[in-house]
Amino acid sequence: MNTTPKAPRLPPFGIRRNLLRPDGGERSVRVTHIELLFDLIFVFALTQLSRYLYENQSPTGALQSAVLVLALWWVWVYTTWVTNWLDPARLPVRAAVIGLALVGLIMSVSIFESFGDRGLTFAIAYVVLQIGRTVFMIAAVARHDRDLSRDFVGVLLWLAASGVFWILGGLVSIEFRIWFWLIALGIEYLSGAVGFRLPGRGSARVEDWNISGPHIAQRSALFVIIALGESFLVTGFAFVAQESSVVGVASVLLAFVNAVTLWWLYFDHAERAGAKAIARADKPGRIGSRAYTYTHAIIIAGIVLGSVADKEVLGHPDDAMKISTAIVIAGGPLLCLVGLTVFRWIVVREMLLSHIVGAALMVVTFAASAGMTPFVLFAVMTAILVATAAWETITRVRAGGDDEQAG
Repeated sequence: MNTTPKAPRLPPFGIRRNLLRPDGGERSVRVTHIELLFDLIFVFALTQLSRYLYENQSPTGALQSAVLVLALWWVWVYTTWVTNWLDPARLPVRAAVIGLALVGLIMSVSIFESFGDRGLTFAIAYVVLQIGRTVFMIAAVARHDRDLSRDFVGVLLWLAASGVFWILGGLVSIEFRIWFWLIALGIEYLSGAVGFRLPGRGSARVEDWNISGPHIAQRSALFVIIALGESFLVTGFAFVAQESSVVGVASVLLAFVNAVTLWWLYFDHAERAGAKAIARADKPGRIGSRAYTYTHAIIIAGIVLGSVADKEVLGHPDDAMKISTAIVIAGGPLLCLVGLTVFRWIVVREMLLSHIVGAALMVVTFAASAGMTPFVLFAVMTAILVATAAWETITRVRAGGDDEQAG
């Protein structure tokens, strides 16, 4: 009798070559150059988003901009999760990322007119990017990780459901578009929160996903850098487009200090705390989902709003304060502090007093901003942000934490 065990039967669907990252070594955590190429598309996307928000400072414009920034973040972060598992050094993965970058470019050039004549173009590009990437992921892992493939089938079904509303939103008249896209975005963000649960299938094992902590942390940190770089672009173009003045120069300096302080708040302490927490976690998927997939959206939204504030102050430093201007100027740094506070609570279960006091002072300043000019409000918010960062750093140093021990 032949007792030789039979090899497990492979599914008929899927790529035969194993495209998963190796379990150990540099390639398991390395951020590749092709991933950075994909990120460059989002530099342009964020500048278009800032431009749209600047020219549509109204409750409707703010809601539309929120939809766009959350959609952009969702596209980027889902792609980051996929390249966390798949090895971009493999040619099929590299080709897929290049294809996604092309579709992302089409989506990016449609952003400014997404609630206008290019709504359908934006919607189709968005859906193609989301669905196409997920189908490739399923094909790549079907023969090599059956459980992960099954989980991503659930992801695909949720994205297909939201895709219907994205396309319908692109087809209906402009005044109804926002409602369809809000439903689509709600479906996508809800899907991750419930573990992509489906009737008869249960939920995906998101908390048990074996992700590379250093990779996901580094990718998220790089996107923060991209968002900060976009703010420098917006500020620089706004400054060179006008005649030089003392107030203009002072506004540029304040914008620079703002960006550097946000960098300091994120990279001096928070980024390393997150990287260490996810690296030692028993369930890295849980931290990856909560701290990076969701919470970082708040931080990125704050940075984008801050770039709009830079342009607003440069263009109208001494105008009478409008509520929309006050929201833009105060909202950016406040969102960043809130996002960083939530992020730190998730990764190390700690809330910094400096962040809480800083956020409270920003709220009080916003409430008292009616008698200020945009430049004065901008200067006060910058001072609060700098004081918050200084307080956090002094506290860490006094506690005995050096650069290597930060976080």
